[in-house]
Amino acid sequence: MAADSVLTGMPFGGQSRNPFNYVKVEQIGRDVTTNWLTANEITDHLNLFDDQSQDAYVLSLDLAIRMHIEDFLGMSIFPVTYRVWYGAESLTATPVSLDLPEVSQNQNQLNAPLTIGVVGYYNDNFPPVFTTVNSSQYFYDNSGNKIVISSLPTEINTQMTAPIVVEYTTVANPLAAYPVIKQAGLLILTHLYNNRSDATETKLKTIPYGAQVLLRPYKPLVM
Repeated sequence: MAADSVLTGMPFGGQSRNPFNYVKVEQIGRDVTTNWLTANEITDHLNLFDDQSQDAYVLSLDLAIRMHIEDFLGMSIFPVTYRVWYGAESLTATPVSLDLPEVSQNQNQLNAPLTIGVVGYYNDNFPPVFTTVNSSQYFYDNSGNKIVISSLPTEINTQMTAPIVVEYTTVANPLAAYPVIKQAGLLILTHLYNNRSDATETKLKTIPYGAQVLLRPYKPLVM
C-alpha cells in the first residue's frame, strides 16, 4: 500500500516538527582509533613525567573519554556516521522535513556541519525495493538540523514501520580544540585512571567545577 501526498500534514511537514519525527537511529560509523588528547597532555595532567610505561593504557582511556563527551554533548568531536529511519504513517506534507538526531558545528555558517550520504525510501513492492532520492530534490537546513525534501512519491511502503532512510556523516567539531572541553576530558580521565573498577569502598563526591559543569554550557538546548 502506498502513502498518499497532500499539501499539509504532520509530523513530516516543513513548517511544524514537534515532536522529532525519526523512528530509529543507528550509529554505523565512528572513529575508534584516533586519539583526541595528546600523550603529553595526559601524562602531564596525571603527573606521569618520564613514565611511558602506561602510555597505551592512558591513550585507550582517551578514546573512551572522547566518545563519552561526544555522547554527552550530542555532538561529534570527530566525524560520526548515522543511519536514521522515519515512518510514513503521517507522510502527508510537502515539503517533507526529516529531523536529524545528532549534528556537529561548522565555523562557517555557509558550510554544512555534515555530509549527506543517502536519502531514500522503500517502495510498495513485495518485497520492498530501496530507492534513492536524487540530491537535487533535497537540502540540509542548517538552522533547524533537518533535511527538507521537495516531495516524495506515492509509492512509499506503508506496511514497514520506517520506510524512509537517511545516512549522513557529521564533520569534525571545532569544540574539540576548546580548552574547557579538553579540561573536562582530563578530569574524566583522572577519574577513570584512579578508579579501575565500577565499585568503590568509599563514597565519591563530585567536585564543584567538575566535568559536567564544564561541558553543560556546550550541550545543545532542545526546544
